[in-house]
Amino acid sequence: MQKLRSLFPHYIQSLLNSYSQIFFSKNIVFACLLVIVTFFDLYAGLSGIIAVTVSNTAAYLIGFNRHNIISGYYGFNSLLVALGLGVYYEPNLQFFAILFFAALLTLLITVVLEGVIGKYGLPFLSVSFLIVIWLVTLAAREFKTLTISERGIFQLNEMYAIGGFTLVRIYEWFDNLNLPEYVILYFRSLGAIFFQYHLFAGLIVAAGLLFYSRIGFMLSVFGFACAYLFYKIIGANITELSYGYIGFNYILSAIAIGGFFIVSSKYSFLWVLLLVPIISILLTSTSTILSIYQLSVFSLPFNIVVLVFLYILKFRERFYLKPEIVAVQQFSPEINLYTQKNNLGRFRNSYIIPIALPFWGEWRVTQAHNGKITHKADWKHAFDFEIADETGMMFNGTGLSLSDYFCYNKPIIAPANGWIEQIYDNIDDNNIGDVNTEQNWGNTVIMRHTDLLFSKISHIKKESIKVEVGAYIKKGDVIANCGNSGRSPQPHIHFQLQATPFIGSKTLDYPLGHYILHKDEKFQLQSYMKPLEGDRISNIEKNQSLYKAYHFIPGQRIKFKVVNEKKHISKDFIWEIQVDVNNQSLIYCETTEARAYFYNDGSFHYFTHYEGSKNSLLYYFYLANYKVMNGFYKDLVIEDIYPLHKTANKILLIAQDFIAPFYIFMKSKFELTYISKKDDFVNSDIEMESKTTIKIGKLITKELKFAITIKDNMIDTLHVQQGDNSFHANRIILE
Repeated sequence: MQKLRSLFPHYIQSLLNSYSQIFFSKNIVFACLLVIVTFFDLYAGLSGIIAVTVSNTAAYLIGFNRHNIISGYYGFNSLLVALGLGVYYEPNLQFFAILFFAALLTLLITVVLEGVIGKYGLPFLSVSFLIVIWLVTLAAREFKTLTISERGIFQLNEMYAIGGFTLVRIYEWFDNLNLPEYVILYFRSLGAIFFQYHLFAGLIVAAGLLFYSRIGFMLSVFGFACAYLFYKIIGANITELSYGYIGFNYILSAIAIGGFFIVSSKYSFLWVLLLVPIISILLTSTSTILSIYQLSVFSLPFNIVVLVFLYILKFRERFYLKPEIVAVQQFSPEINLYTQKNNLGRFRNSYIIPIALPFWGEWRVTQAHNGKITHKADWKHAFDFEIADETGMMFNGTGLSLSDYFCYNKPIIAPANGWIEQIYDNIDDNNIGDVNTEQNWGNTVIMRHTDLLFSKISHIKKESIKVEVGAYIKKGDVIANCGNSGRSPQPHIHFQLQATPFIGSKTLDYPLGHYILHKDEKFQLQSYMKPLEGDRISNIEKNQSLYKAYHFIPGQRIKFKVVNEKKHISKDFIWEIQVDVNNQSLIYCETTEARAYFYNDGSFHYFTHYEGSKNSLLYYFYLANYKVMNGFYKDLVIEDIYPLHKTANKILLIAQDFIAPFYIFMKSKFELTYISKKDDFVNSDIEMESKTTIKIGKLITKELKFAITIKDNMIDTLHVQQGDNSFHANRIILE
């Protein structure tokens, strides 16, 4: 084993994952239970170990993707082939030779299918298992040295050989339970996935499935129950389910469609229900065809239904969430559900280009959408902006001169990256009170941000435009100055978004990205909103100390010392900023091997995912800094939501798992408040507080409080308080 490990790293992990992958899992405990089940037939279990070892080692030596090998992708089909052959044939030298080449053939076909089916974004499932076990079964009829196994005839003798009288008594006790027919069929169908057709094997598989996934277990019961009722209702031959306990097709299809490849929801459960009759039709019809060649249907209906269903979903033009395809596979129906719901809430506007305000500083909205004066009909989705003082006045002096107005001649900036599409720059500014209705829009710049999104800024000062048609301009670049040209009685900026590049285009009802609302001496962050008339607003003003503190650079190393004075604990944690193979940025904790994934868009730092121990400092850092805006506004509150599986109590989470596809009764909330800022010549010392709150309704079940300090453009300290327990972490400068 040591030699094998040196030749092939991660051998044990790849072996176990090959077992659990049959249920779309990477859970080690579940995998160990499945290994035990396969050894209810000693030679089948041994054949499985050999076949997986052959496939995974060959995949490693040939040079296939290591991640796929470790995940068990290249091993689970060989495992199924080996279990089927191991149960059916007597073991001898010739058998193991054929097993070796069958495992190798399965690997080759698996890789081919990965390329052929995978290019359509589809999984290869157990298709290679079907191809190889049919081929070997047909070929073996000509192999005279292979003999059909008689194991299973004397089941109790075989149980005794494995576990003595204890295992025999357990087996008999379970086998003699006075259970309803459908319950027995369900458990035996679960065992049949591993070619073990007795109740005891099914019970162990069910226990492992329940441990791995509550949603997966519910789906297995739901899928089989729907099938059983369907057979009863239409008067189909119920013995079809007991023949080889082929009902596992309904179980695997339900898990795959109900919660693994599709986010578990009422829609995924509905589709499981609707697909049951189709599986039944396929099962009966393909069994009839294959019986001509004396072949079993095995998992063919499961493969056909799942692949067809996933493929047709790619052609939808609407209703993408009914049902919703899993975006990033987490190998757990629960985590898929919680993660995708969380991301849908956090990043529901990620497809929208964040449009900034076209100015610096604080301005007032003097006319919003559906304005009282000019924003009407096809041009109703627009904004007018002016600068006002504390009293609400827009000008100094008499207000009869353009220069009296605070906004006149102030810079206008690009609201997003884009190309200059059109420019009008030769129209005189009006005197105060006059309007130019012939040249309604006045001097104007139109920018193209995408092929269907353009911004238009009008009433610009004559000959102040600083860009040229065709130029690429970055967000925040100065493009012109505020003026009073066109239909404008006093200086202001007219700003609208439109789908075409023309000066008279209809407006789009499109939100602004992120901006600060100034209200009653307080600040509120507004994201993907449309400001109202009278609102005082500004872009987020970047604080350089905050920006630098959360601007993590790949290769950067960070060290913190954690001190818990109450428990007399002191421990160092060293982190490194990395970028993974998917180009995702992360903080890797060398001390605990935890990972916290993040991204920074210049305005915000976001943590997106956490992996590893919850006893790591990095976990608390992830919670405390879940979302941080790179601008300081005293007492401003940032809010967000955590994925439930990262924060909730394990016992309560198990209860939530069972009804999560239909209702989420727990909430996990993040809040960050900007407390104080002390400036010097080069940086700011900043204090912030954040909080993690888990609730059931209004009942708080868990609360953590954090205090964060920024000093010398770095995160200097983190204080954590949970109930009576607290600790603090101080940053240490690495030599």
